[in-house]
Amino acid sequence: MNAWVLRAVGLGALTVVLRTLLGFAMVNWPTNGSWMRILCLIVLVAIVVAWGVVDGRHDRRANPDPDRGADLTMRWLKAALAGGLGAGLVAWLLDFLPKFDLGDNGLLFEISSGASFIILIIFIPAMIGVALGRYLVGRESKKGSANANTVALNKETAGV
Repeated sequence: MNAWVLRAVGLGALTVVLRTLLGFAMVNWPTNGSWMRILCLIVLVAIVVAWGVVDGRHDRRANPDPDRGADLTMRWLKAALAGGLGAGLVAWLLDFLPKFDLGDNGLLFEISSGASFIILIIFIPAMIGVALGRYLVGRESKKGSANANTVALNKETAGV
């Protein structure tokens, strides 16, 4: 399976699950809607950033030269597009089932405005996570090379 398909399916499914849980919670506790929406958004963004950090760390370890790394931008853009459109379509279909209250949005809204929001919520935090992961590995390698230089310098001066 392509890496972007895995991300699209996983994050699209997570979006639908969070929207479904939010819909059930809003029916039962309508006065607590604002903090529940923020909580769902934080959960989604945190998982996307974490996955991006893992991708960035793995890519930088595999390709220490920044010019030779994998094209994670296109991987995450494809995943965001497929995940956002898929989540919108599935949410629209689930809204027809009884006891599912996902906002009664139309198909046009779900595959345009709703999907574009999810696309941005997936793509931008993922790119932040990738950059952070690459930075952390680069910092670790610089620290490791500085420690190796210090050890070599100490051995030279001790032998003198």
